[in-house]
Amino acid sequence: MASRSTQILEAAARVIARRGVRGLRVEELAEEAGVSTGLIYYHFKDRTGVLRRTLEYINDRAERYTTAQDDGAEPPTPREELDQVLLLELQDTPEVRENSTAWGELRASAVFDPVLREDLARATLVWVQEVAALLGQVRPLAPAATLAAAAERLTALLEGLSMRWLSGGLTLGHARALMAEAIEVELAGLSRP
Repeated sequence: MASRSTQILEAAARVIARRGVRGLRVEELAEEAGVSTGLIYYHFKDRTGVLRRTLEYINDRAERYTTAQDDGAEPPTPREELDQVLLLELQDTPEVRENSTAWGELRASAVFDPVLREDLARATLVWVQEVAALLGQVRPLAPAATLAAAAERLTALLEGLSMRWLSGGLTLGHARALMAEAIEVELAGLSRP
């Protein structure tokens, strides 16, 4: 059974995905999580604390569903791991839909919230660095700045494709095909001297 704080974070991700950051009210969150408002304040201090920890929670959850593998399976090659980390962000499961929607809502709200903007910038930087490291495992001779630029393009594209898919502008299959093609293009660019 999930801890109370995890239960609250799960509820916060659901509320943010449905109503956006501006729609997140502590009273509504308490009702969604089945806890008292006092317990939310006890665990998170204030609404900003809830938002910060929810951002961490959705990042951790995304890491779990993009890096999960069978216990008996061979570890993925660096290229397979790169594909997995990026393409598993585009799958039609409630968890991925909720995570991607909440991430988009947090990103949109960060435009007007400096504290959230800093937290989101840090989380994005970590994500870009992780993708750059995977690209570097596939193309070990590529310069670090080139790897970082490729990772930046891939993660930005993934966010855009995800929002278009979730809002009905693209089919999931087409979004995944575009992402797979972008990975190929970036890797080919990293192969050039």
